[in-house]
Amino acid sequence: MKTEIFQINDLSTENLRSLEKAAQYIKDGETVVFPTETVYGLGADALDPEAVKKIFEAKGRPNDNPLIVHLNEEAEIEALVSDIPPKARILMEHFWPGPLTMVLNKSALVPDAVTAGLDTVAIRIPDHPVARAFIRMAGCPIAAPSANRSGRPSPTSAGHVLTDLDGLVSAMIISADTEIGLESTVIDMTVEPPMLLRPGDITVCALRDVLGQVIVAPNVTDNVCPEKVASPGMKYRHYSPQGDLIVVKGNKTEIIEKITKALKHSKKARMKIGVLATNETMNCYKEGITISLGSESDPKELAKNLYSRLRTFDDLGVEIIYAEDIPMNNETLALINRLYKAAGYHFI
Repeated sequence: MKTEIFQINDLSTENLRSLEKAAQYIKDGETVVFPTETVYGLGADALDPEAVKKIFEAKGRPNDNPLIVHLNEEAEIEALVSDIPPKARILMEHFWPGPLTMVLNKSALVPDAVTAGLDTVAIRIPDHPVARAFIRMAGCPIAAPSANRSGRPSPTSAGHVLTDLDGLVSAMIISADTEIGLESTVIDMTVEPPMLLRPGDITVCALRDVLGQVIVAPNVTDNVCPEKVASPGMKYRHYSPQGDLIVVKGNKTEIIEKITKALKHSKKARMKIGVLATNETMNCYKEGITISLGSESDPKELAKNLYSRLRTFDDLGVEIIYAEDIPMNNETLALINRLYKAAGYHFI
């Protein structure tokens, strides 16, 4: 398949014409990669089951893993759900458009292919001008998981989506690197109290400030695999580099000692090894390839860089990556969730 590439960084008149061409692919039942503020998405008409199947085929994604439906404006949600709880409307007012996905009871309009046969649907409105304009021009809700091959680190740059999906999708809208770098927060609004299914840039504390009580699903930080999932990123190993990723736990001194010992052992085995460190610790390691995730003082920077750093290790052919564990708090929960899943919960 020949993938048509559209370079669109703003909504100039010329770029809007290109965006209309990209939107036509959606109208024709095809798949299109597009940028959002979180990660790049792979979209198709959410109301067309045959188009949705092409998403799963391109990604190599299990069909029991539900998709998120992306809208341009709030009014479009009415046709897709059977009811909107008052607390959901409060979240819309505070966080839409933005990196928040809500799970709601679906209407009969939403195909089972989108929801993996569940009675609920996950919906959000992205806070990205190109994404919003693209959805508006397509004239339909767009189902879109991250635009990567299933299980790989989610794409945060044009290079990532080209590496994973060029030739597997009809078109790509290429723009700047994504701003947030981790997928959206997902909250289940069909239960009381609401339940956080996947942490993201909108934190648990931010949700509780608005709603009061919000509980956190066990799978968020524990190695728990539910049989049925209402949100992407809950069941399967995700976000993983090609090399073996191991999270090293302990206090800072213990972590450095464990990694230093592991590096010496791996060197004897003649394996290409890497360390995912921070600005503050990267000079502690004398063996292997050390890459900094960013500064310990800036959790948002750490989160934004995670997927791109894992892909850099891939580009370098690293076979084993030792990643420093990160202290868990409200600001780092989403990052830790992704890091642990990327490692398949492999710790030392």
